[in-house]
Amino acid sequence: MPVMSLHPPKKSANLLDPGFELTLRPMRYPDFYERYRDAVKNTWTVEEVDLHSDVADLARLTPAERHLIGRLVAFFATGDSIVANNLVLTLYKHINSPEARLYLSRQLFEEAVHVQFYLTLLDTYLPDPQERAAAFAAIENIPSIREKARFCFRWMDSVESIDRLETATDRRRFLLNLICFAACIEGLFFYGAFAYVYWFRGRGLLHGLATGTNWVFRDETMHMGFAFEVVDTVRKEEPDLFDDALGRQVTDMLREAVEAELQFARDLCGDGLPGMNTESMRQYLECVADQRLMRLGFAPVYGSENPFSFMELQGVQELTNFFERRPSAYQVAVEGTVDLDEDF
Repeated sequence: MPVMSLHPPKKSANLLDPGFELTLRPMRYPDFYERYRDAVKNTWTVEEVDLHSDVADLARLTPAERHLIGRLVAFFATGDSIVANNLVLTLYKHINSPEARLYLSRQLFEEAVHVQFYLTLLDTYLPDPQERAAAFAAIENIPSIREKARFCFRWMDSVESIDRLETATDRRRFLLNLICFAACIEGLFFYGAFAYVYWFRGRGLLHGLATGTNWVFRDETMHMGFAFEVVDTVRKEEPDLFDDALGRQVTDMLREAVEAELQFARDLCGDGLPGMNTESMRQYLECVADQRLMRLGFAPVYGSENPFSFMELQGVQELTNFFERRPSAYQVAVEGTVDLDEDF
């Protein structure tokens, strides 16, 4: 592992130039700093999520619904840990901006809160120690979750051994890692999971889970916005990196992510549940994948529409109320708006 020099580093010319730029003034990337400040305002704690009513709801679920929720919380148990590891091992190392690293530091804290939330969720939903242990080991013993993890590692691990992004090839590998991280894991896998949560919420079930998920959703929206802004900045500074080959790789990546998430949907939904089945989830995932491709500047490939009206309805209701909560519900007040059209 390289040792950081105590001498002042050479000032970076581009965002992905190797080194650890330390100078905050003059500020080269003020948008990243403002994103950090906005994230600090968006503070919540797991202790504010009330899961008591969920316990009674769980007893009312059918066996198929209990299977779905068991698989869902098993995925939650490992998903954010993959994200947090990549933040530390890759993104912080290679995004050479002190403003951006401030934001990444804050994001790491938020991922820790998410991990704590899912830990509390599993402890509440799965009182049997053996069931809990199996859920936390889902990446090893549940094929549909193992396949999602393999997808993540296949697209993200290639850059982990690179200490410095010296070549265009290395920088493209880093971009693929970042895009997989933001568009596929946070922007597709978690959005698929959110749909199941809001499906229960739309039927008056599992309000505690939905409340915590709304707060996680708020965080994930900000995480994606930051990552896509990094991609935009690199595109401006090094447009030659964004060639046809990269476009094809990103498109292939999103297609693979959709298929991995569909395998998960088949596991969760089985023969289908009222208002939730594999085909409707396919349409939803294809719609979300197209949104991610277009945000990244690539052509959409599916042309599907979102079949889940409850996603907009539940999201708008909760996220509108987010800004009007009493101080007892949030430790820090939040200002601003959320554009739901792009994310759903």
